[in-house]
Amino acid sequence: MEIKNIAKELSSNTYPGRGIILGKSPNGKNAVIAYFIMGRSENSRNRIFEKNGRGGIRTKAFDESKMVDPSLIIYNPVLKLDGKTIVTNGDQTDTIYDFMKEGHCYRHALLTREFEPDAPNYTPRISGVVKPNGDYNLSILKSNMGQPECLRFFYEYPARAGLGHFIHTYKCDGDPIPSFEGEPTPVCIETDDIDEFTKVIWDNLNEDNKVSLFTRFIDLETGSEKERIVNKNA
Repeated sequence: MEIKNIAKELSSNTYPGRGIILGKSPNGKNAVIAYFIMGRSENSRNRIFEKNGRGGIRTKAFDESKMVDPSLIIYNPVLKLDGKTIVTNGDQTDTIYDFMKEGHCYRHALLTREFEPDAPNYTPRISGVVKPNGDYNLSILKSNMGQPECLRFFYEYPARAGLGHFIHTYKCDGDPIPSFEGEPTPVCIETDDIDEFTKVIWDNLNEDNKVSLFTRFIDLETGSEKERIVNKNA
């Protein structure tokens, strides 16, 4: 598969929805994580990221008075457990955390879940787990060509310097919105600097639809972390 440019992948799609990028920095020293959310409705756009005290972040209403339905938009996108970082686009983050805490695999957790109950979109649930050595897994639970039958796909990657994989909920904008298709997209991680990495992603997300972005670099030798949060509602 062709290794894509992150900026071009994002700028060419007005609505990838929610997205996860996992990979390794070019110098081979850091595991790289990015998670972003977008929104078309006022309810979806009325959100920010903030730290959750559990090694990650949670979504929160920017203006509580405008919150309509929190069920699918308020959750913990990122949690940590035993040196592993869990990243997802919904409350399956907690499902994975709970299963892993009991010694089970993230796959076992996701076998108990399916796509979101938001017909006719049936928004996919995308999930990732980054291991202490930088290797990572990605998964998508999606409808069967728009029908309410759950298909589950799991991908496991050895970390390679300068390479990442990008998965997102939607192929593009639409009504209903078409689900992501195919394998996670190989993308080039072109910088060892978290601020530059964050800027490339944020600047290339559609200006009208982007809501929030979280990035994290994990030093694979020491375990120390750098992270950034960017909220359009600030």
